[in-house]
Amino acid sequence: MADDQHEEVSKKVSAEEEIRRGITVMRRVVQGRSRGIILDVYWNNQAQLIEPNGHTLTSFIGALVRNEIPITCDDWRNKELNESKEKIWSEIKRCFNIEEERRGFCMKLAGKLLRGFQTFLSSKFLKDADGNFVDAELPKKYESLISAEEWEAFKSKRQDPVFQRISATNRERASSPAYPYRKGRVGYGRLEQSMLQKEESSETSLPAHVLWKEARVGKSGVPQEEVLHVYQKCEELSQSLSPDDTKGILSRALDVPEYYGRVRGKGFGVTPTSLSIKKGKAPSNRELHARLEAMQAELDALRREREASASTVYRDASDKDSINCTFQPNIPEGISHCQLYLSSPYYRMVGKGKVHNVSGVLLHTRELPAGCLKVSVDIAVEPNAALPYPSDDSDATTVHEAVGSFVAWPTNLICVGYETPTKSKSKDNAIPRHTESTVSRKELQENEVSNASAQQKKEVSNASARVKSSGAKKTVARKKTTTKFRSCLRTFLEMTDIPIGGVRTLHMEVGIFGFDYDQMIGNEDFMQVFSHEEIGVNVVNTYIRFLYDKLMRPNGLDVSFGFLAPATVNLVLILSRPDTVTEYVLRILMDNKDAEKLFFIPFNTGGHWLLLAINPIREIVYYLDSLGNDWTTYPDMKVLIDTVLQAFRAQRDIQTSRRGANSITWIKVACPQQRNQIDCGYFMLRFMRDTLALGRLMIPTDYFEEFKCAFYTKDQVDEIKEEWCQFMIELNVLFINLCN
Repeated sequence: MADDQHEEVSKKVSAEEEIRRGITVMRRVVQGRSRGIILDVYWNNQAQLIEPNGHTLTSFIGALVRNEIPITCDDWRNKELNESKEKIWSEIKRCFNIEEERRGFCMKLAGKLLRGFQTFLSSKFLKDADGNFVDAELPKKYESLISAEEWEAFKSKRQDPVFQRISATNRERASSPAYPYRKGRVGYGRLEQSMLQKEESSETSLPAHVLWKEARVGKSGVPQEEVLHVYQKCEELSQSLSPDDTKGILSRALDVPEYYGRVRGKGFGVTPTSLSIKKGKAPSNRELHARLEAMQAELDALRREREASASTVYRDASDKDSINCTFQPNIPEGISHCQLYLSSPYYRMVGKGKVHNVSGVLLHTRELPAGCLKVSVDIAVEPNAALPYPSDDSDATTVHEAVGSFVAWPTNLICVGYETPTKSKSKDNAIPRHTESTVSRKELQENEVSNASAQQKKEVSNASARVKSSGAKKTVARKKTTTKFRSCLRTFLEMTDIPIGGVRTLHMEVGIFGFDYDQMIGNEDFMQVFSHEEIGVNVVNTYIRFLYDKLMRPNGLDVSFGFLAPATVNLVLILSRPDTVTEYVLRILMDNKDAEKLFFIPFNTGGHWLLLAINPIREIVYYLDSLGNDWTTYPDMKVLIDTVLQAFRAQRDIQTSRRGANSITWIKVACPQQRNQIDCGYFMLRFMRDTLALGRLMIPTDYFEEFKCAFYTKDQVDEIKEEWCQFMIELNVLFINLCN
């Protein structure tokens, strides 16, 4: 027993003699080891060193590095250092209870501490106040650590022109950081630990942008306004991005270039691998250009296919009796109610009427164009839409001008019934409805098909309600919405650097939200659409750009409708910065105070999308919530909107009676209801799309008759995705920054 103890003491003494210089710098650790005290060390869930004993281990490694590694070392990966590294690691294990798998972290930390020591020596002793080189003698304080030969070699290296050029570049880059770190030697790991302990939180980690902001708060305890601005931008982005997606949130908020493998806001030791962020090699410009050409060719082929489908040529016939005898299977023979669609510049309904699928029928004594049927236009849904075949006899060129007359319409753009052509007829989501019969003209005039209603129970999150079927008339079978644009866009996406962290920008002009900016789009946004996940504010904003470009401006609807930015008007900001939200909304309303206008607010409550449509002149707020809640669920939202409308009334100098002072009208619209926990964003976008398609400033309490239904089907949701993807392809978003 005594021999074993003597042998153990001998091993300890020989080990202490082996590390010759400065081992007593960490005397407490060495003395504790001599008494058999081995210190435990702890790590957070991102493999960072934390307290207790995290700071002690770091200082101990620094002391070992200064003793074992010469200051002339320029390459920490040099194999000649392997023996010294092995000594450092063995000494760490003798003093600390540490797993072998932590060796890599400790060696990286040792290399970092060596570079820090070299920088300290150079800045402290070899430079004057102006940064000029000083030929100083070896400081006596470090004579036990540094030999005279090492010091001279160290000085010579600092005078090398190549080294000075690199040093000047790095010094310039680090001289004036926009957001300086203010926590001294406390790293992100220990800072996160102290924040969680202070808040007595059960969480094991914090979002990166929260850590980033706290790390830039000095002794005053007040962060700079620039830091708060970035933090607020991160808060807005966090509504659409995963909190664990540190690169996505912070990089977008800071809008700075990134290098491979960087993880912002987490500190030393955190890598994309430890966060399970997949990385890959970015393609070269030559490869991207080649793929871009291939993408353009595929897109051209896709457009030709779509154009060809809009003008399918049916069997040619030489006599009038055989005209239109080959009927489309979706359009029964006879006279039927129908919806009229156009496919360019995007697929949408433009009118309603009756289709005459009768043998030998003529249009104004002329034969119908190939692939067309005769229709009578009863209602113009999009009045200014151009007719696919203008009428020579009536001089009608738009849908509005064709109301009450007959025109030719492509058969594949005619939908029998009064539902949209993307209605799914699967058994899983079908609602019992009466089918509209296709009968003769006389029968159509004498009879109207009765509607039937049904109730269908739904459960979404904590909200449950019964949904009444609108009794919308059933259509015949149709082709389901295709995924061609989603598939095409996804293929092109894989050709870019976006899946490995690249971002693209889409300009949002001032007419959309009242201010212009560049909307960033990243891989997470595309995946939300491709994988049918909950959509965030970036997808919402870019779809609003689609509505603005394709529905509003071409039809002059921008004078009657407007949008408010969901990143500025949401429940999080209403609770944290109500004055900012109020000022923004009031400014937009006052800029449009002279004309009646309906403003859409895609409103995010923190985990759910709903739509507010405000008519400030009439002081009406339409509330459309696909969960069936009403505005009392979000009292802070209602208070702010009411306050803004009252201020709007006051600034317009509108006199009202005391009774009428609080006469703001909130209307809950019986809109289609979602049946899962994901679709709220898509439903909200479709509410805006339906309203703009009809161009009406008033939304009926039981929703629009043209689009009334209990819920949007999967095909109707997919239609939103297809429009978004097609729009991204048309704008060439993926390759917009290719040559920059």
